[in-house]
Amino acid sequence: AIEHAQAAGVPIIVAINKMDKPSANPDRIKTELTEYNLISEDWGGDTIFVPISALTGKGVDELLEMIILVSDLKEYKANPNRLGMGSVIEARLDKGRGPVATLLVQNGTIKIGDVIVVGTTYGKIRSMEDELGRSVQTAGPSKPVSVTGLVEVPFAGEKFMALNDERKAREISEVRSQNKFNEEKGVGKASSFNDLFKNTEGEKTLNLIIKCDVQGSIEAIKGLLDKINIEGTNINIIGARVGGITNNDIILAVASNAIVIGFNVRPTAQVSDYAKEQGIEIRLY
Repeated sequence: AIEHAQAAGVPIIVAINKMDKPSANPDRIKTELTEYNLISEDWGGDTIFVPISALTGKGVDELLEMIILVSDLKEYKANPNRLGMGSVIEARLDKGRGPVATLLVQNGTIKIGDVIVVGTTYGKIRSMEDELGRSVQTAGPSKPVSVTGLVEVPFAGEKFMALNDERKAREISEVRSQNKFNEEKGVGKASSFNDLFKNTEGEKTLNLIIKCDVQGSIEAIKGLLDKINIEGTNINIIGARVGGITNNDIILAVASNAIVIGFNVRPTAQVSDYAKEQGIEIRLY
């Protein structure tokens, strides 16, 4: 987490918790964090350390003051009186509500009924909940909200922006989808596990399209696949998205000679039939 924040150039404030315990030793924490170039201000560095106790509330007011101080010094400002924009923190497919995305508003304000474009998908915000699960009508700068109403599940980390025109939003998402499809298609040598092992000569490539019910699962599975190291075999992830297996996945699999793998998601009977027609293998786990 520290390395990610440093790589992004984000200022770090360290809150040292559990200071109500008799064994509390903040100097030990400060010493350990010097390994990550986090040097406390009272040790001649520029990192703010605040001792707190979540149990008693001690130091929490000071922590909030330090956050405000840093935001003032860095001049973090946003205009709430414009169309909202920001980033996707997490996204998943909910069986009852469809695509659900947690958005962090970074500028402007979003409200229920707004049309937003997120990466290669779009939609009209149907509902919004805050971090406590309470229904809200609007969300301004620095506010995280969970929204429903998107056509597909977006990727974590993608940017979103609100538009006045739903037709324009759809056009933008279609152009982006086509561009992404063109980037991903056209590489591959095997469309089934059997085909992969028929030929024992030369290097083999297994092309995969991964579909999951949650973004976090995709990251975990991609990480595990990256660690597989079998001589003469390459695992090539053509695409990885959250959501059910669709005809578009089969079309992409045909174009790139890939196998479709689903985790906690299933294709409809129509999609399964289409995959069989096209000779595309679907594996479910």
